[in-house]
Amino acid sequence: MKRILSLITVFTLLFTACEGDPGPPGPPGLPGQNADQYAAEAFEIVLDFEAENFYEFIEPYGFPVAQSSVTLVYISWSVENGQDIWRPLPQTVIFEDGNDLVYNYDFTQNDVRFFLEGSDLDGLGPEWTQAQVFRVVVLPTVNAGRVDLSDLDAVMEMYGITEFERR
Repeated sequence: MKRILSLITVFTLLFTACEGDPGPPGPPGLPGQNADQYAAEAFEIVLDFEAENFYEFIEPYGFPVAQSSVTLVYISWSVENGQDIWRPLPQTVIFEDGNDLVYNYDFTQNDVRFFLEGSDLDGLGPEWTQAQVFRVVVLPTVNAGRVDLSDLDAVMEMYGITEFERR
């Protein structure tokens, strides 16, 4: 009986003593519940800014947006070698005559508002007010600090955005 008791004690000690240092923690994953609130949404919209609308346009999202989400807007600024150059809003233009123009936006949980600010909006040519292309990305704030939000390509890669719904 003593021998069996000794063997059980030895095996117990062996199994409890075979523990090493814990490995490094893995990357954080998305929560199992409500994971859809952590998905990014994206769309592209072409706008004409008109004096009758006070040089603004409000677009409802058309999808649920978590209260903690953040909306980013980028404007198609130019094309170089066939590639669109996207810049984050706000963007400011200072003209040679001293006038200025700011493409800007704000957002709520329901919609995003695009608007122009400047010293002489009525004097702007159509190249500044017509057929302006914007990309809107609604992001969950989780992981938002892990990406350069001024870089549309980096945001798309981080959140797996492969296309923009055209509105």
